[in-house]
Amino acid sequence: MNGSSAEQELDECIRLQREEWEVLESIHPECLSSSDACKGSVRLDIPVDLPQSTLVSVHNNSISNGEPSPSNRTNNLSIPLATLPPVLLDVFLPASYPFVPPQIQTLHTTYSWLPINGSDLIDRLIAKWEIGEGVLYTWVEWIRSGDFLDDLGLTTNEKGQRIIRLSHPTPGLLMPMLEKFDQSTQAARFSRNSYECQVCLTSIKGARCILLACSHVFCRSCLEDYWGLCIKEGDIGHVGCPDPVCVKEHREATEEEVRRVVTEEEILRWKWLRMKRDLEKDPTLVHCPMPLCQTPVPRAQNVEEGSPWERLRTCSTCGFSFCSYCKRTWHGPVTHCPISATNTILADYMALADDSPERKRMEVRYGLSTLKRLVKEYEEEREFRAWLEQKTGTPCPGCDLRVEKHSGCNHMTCRCGQHYCYRCGARLEPSQPYKHFSTPGQRCFSKLFDLEAIDDEWQPVEGFDIT
Repeated sequence: MNGSSAEQELDECIRLQREEWEVLESIHPECLSSSDACKGSVRLDIPVDLPQSTLVSVHNNSISNGEPSPSNRTNNLSIPLATLPPVLLDVFLPASYPFVPPQIQTLHTTYSWLPINGSDLIDRLIAKWEIGEGVLYTWVEWIRSGDFLDDLGLTTNEKGQRIIRLSHPTPGLLMPMLEKFDQSTQAARFSRNSYECQVCLTSIKGARCILLACSHVFCRSCLEDYWGLCIKEGDIGHVGCPDPVCVKEHREATEEEVRRVVTEEEILRWKWLRMKRDLEKDPTLVHCPMPLCQTPVPRAQNVEEGSPWERLRTCSTCGFSFCSYCKRTWHGPVTHCPISATNTILADYMALADDSPERKRMEVRYGLSTLKRLVKEYEEEREFRAWLEQKTGTPCPGCDLRVEKHSGCNHMTCRCGQHYCYRCGARLEPSQPYKHFSTPGQRCFSKLFDLEAIDDEWQPVEGFDIT
């Protein structure tokens, strides 16, 4: 009778174990890593789901001479996460389970992110067992929901936000692994589920959809057609989330989002159009003059307006330093730009109306005070050249030097050694300089001297009668 009763109890235990396992398989199949029912061995791989992207903070737990190390004060990292790597449990179920407690043989967390002693968590898990009641499902729910972190004292609440505080000897190594695991987990879950595209209103698997940073989901084909058309027509302001709320907020897609949707050729055009738009918005941007670069270069920060240093530009791509006016290698704040480059800028500026948008844009790009100074210098230079042309003759054809002749002949010998005609600027032969003035048919024939009547050359002296 006792033997029969023992067999009945054993059959009851097997039935309860089977029922508990079936419940776990139907609700949390992803948590069941392996099972050897004959030997009573069970492995649970339980991921930790965090509600509403809980903030996870990892700090350095190293101690030196009884004091926190310098990295303990500085190497503290925080990031919002939706999942934590799984807790691995190797459990042995005795034949008489659930009437006797299960035995946890090993406990491990992926990446060893759990900072506490494993025995403490094991004791808390065993304490949840009750005679005749299965405890595996309770363990899975307790760990999967993240409630065990509260019981272990690893969470705090600051201003209504739940924060998980973990200690680790190398936070800089642990945090990237936690972030990468969270991203891969979210991507895998997204691919398995189905979503309704808000453009074509079709339910499609996540593997064929795109999840944007604003959490809106669209099928890949709809975004390919929509973004491709916008890029083709140059309407890059609409290369973003098509949801009406995001359209009102003018939310544009990031480069990573665009790369997941359109072709490489369309990406290059999209980047070029964005660069062009930024240049039009910021008139201070100047393209790098290097032929293989052409990167827009902004004006340096904290440069006083009107200072010659505001002409300096240094390309962030190729490192070339150049002048924003003449587009040549930076010649310093003292050396002036070549006159041709400055005159081109001034000619464009002075040809514009005073209140025109283009003139305002040039003032922002080159600096109002700088342009005013250049205009003043240009006007002075123009007046000086007009005076030179009026008071002096034709410049030397050899060195372009101008001289003022008070008297004498029109045969000039410049300090550069060039013989020329003062009246017409023609080059003269050094051996026969006067041939130019004595050859009939030449325009300066018989004009070696300029004979001009001088009015009022003689004036009568007061007191003398000239009649």
